[in-house]
Amino acid sequence: MSLPQQVTKAHATGNDFVVYLDRSGKFEPTPEEVRFLCDRHFGIGGDGLIRLTRPDFVSDLSDDQISDALAGGAKWFMDYRNADGSLAEMCGNGTRAITLFAQRVGVADSTEPFRLGTRAGVKILTPRGNMKPYGANVFQVEMGQWHIGEQDAYEVTIPGTEGAARGTFVDMGNPHVVAVIEDAFATLPRVEDLDLVTKPEVRPVIESDQNVEFVRIDDIDENTGVGEATMRVNERGCGETLSCGTGLCATGVVLRSKTGIDHWDITVRGGTLRVDVTERDVRLTGSATLVADVTLL
Repeated sequence: MSLPQQVTKAHATGNDFVVYLDRSGKFEPTPEEVRFLCDRHFGIGGDGLIRLTRPDFVSDLSDDQISDALAGGAKWFMDYRNADGSLAEMCGNGTRAITLFAQRVGVADSTEPFRLGTRAGVKILTPRGNMKPYGANVFQVEMGQWHIGEQDAYEVTIPGTEGAARGTFVDMGNPHVVAVIEDAFATLPRVEDLDLVTKPEVRPVIESDQNVEFVRIDDIDENTGVGEATMRVNERGCGETLSCGTGLCATGVVLRSKTGIDHWDITVRGGTLRVDVTERDVRLTGSATLVADVTLL
């Protein structure tokens, strides 16, 4: 087994992970081990696995990626795997969960920004303590540059569910298609009534598999410039999750393009998070929780 004996269960607004520290680089998991640990019946259960290790201990990284991480001040790297064992470029909620874990194991300062390497570049996480309405152990994550495609260029359907919606492609280091389902041309059910156990279909087909977000705008306060929205997500590699950090950011980008509003409080099944969008980047603010330490037998 290429896993340590001690691992930790963590979550960030319900997006849950098995996490562990690998100081020496000898605990790189196999896809089979990831699937076992993330299995909710035969393993610990999680939407993904995160190994916190040094950038040069991540075997799929190129020399340039390692150099970029170190040049960006990231001594530690988030080696993230989806629950199906596949590699993932980025996980916004995972950055918060692994940073809280890094503080607990003494490799991150609880009061200072933490530079974390990811396959989508270095992310900077700033501790914010307890913040209403976002919860405890809140971090603001600098998620980096976003790229948006043509608005409403994709048809989004759910097999077995009547209706369709139009979606917009957003690249947040990983691919997303965001459908605002109360648009005039959307005929899907309400966000709350969607069957997201079934994987949505996107046409035309995007070359790489993508996460798909379904969103409803709940309110816009013109005085404060803050909008409120509700989102659900089917995440590639694990199905519906209670929260998706990059999906929240992609949603904020699309809502901004449709409304001109830069700041959004977005509620997912795991809680409420803040998304702030500028021309250059996105910042995501939300909580993280360490649940339990687990000894593998």
